[in-house]
Amino acid sequence: MNAVLVAHGTRKPSGVALIEQLAQRVSVTLGSRVHVAFVDVVGPTPGEVLRGLSGPTVVVPAFLARGYHVNADIPAHVAASGHPDVTVTEALGPSPQLARVLSDRLGESGWRPVDSVLLAAAGTSDRCAQSDLRKMATWVSAMTSSRVELAFAAAEPHVADAVDELRRRGAQRVAVASYLLSDGLFQDRLHASGADVVTAPLGVHDGLVRLIASRFRYARLQAAA
Repeated sequence: MNAVLVAHGTRKPSGVALIEQLAQRVSVTLGSRVHVAFVDVVGPTPGEVLRGLSGPTVVVPAFLARGYHVNADIPAHVAASGHPDVTVTEALGPSPQLARVLSDRLGESGWRPVDSVLLAAAGTSDRCAQSDLRKMATWVSAMTSSRVELAFAAAEPHVADAVDELRRRGAQRVAVASYLLSDGLFQDRLHASGADVVTAPLGVHDGLVRLIASRFRYARLQAAA
């Protein structure tokens, strides 16, 4: 069964390389090739990749919450490809596995249990995505036994404003948990927010690799049932 990992796309070569590295690591875990496609900015598109494949195919959206690209864009690409046998899985988040990855990243960064914590995402106006992000904040809060609030790199409340607000409310230290896949403009904004601690993006954390592989495996099992 074919496997395709679909990401947003970026002009930064490092961001493209990260998705390719993730796909390579998942390929090793699955023992079969994982193709890469992008819905915006760069190619190949999901439709282009699917038109080059035959047989049952599983598509995993490399997105951290539901939203336009997951709910509309990817299905449109699949339909336009004409491929007759495609299964599209859920997005990567929300997921308890991602909460564990975020907890690990906080631990690596120098976060302390007494710190105020912001979960920082790219930003979205989609209500489904906002619901997913609130759920992730709740799970990270349970994982770290810390109150976790939401902030965004490209929407309100902006991360820098949220850091300032926490300090006005008496926070001695503020930790920002990056809910981004890779370095880039948005990660730079987190570092410029004035927080005491900013975690690395999710990157190629082993937990993320396992989560993506599990999405492919589960879809294959469901198709075979």
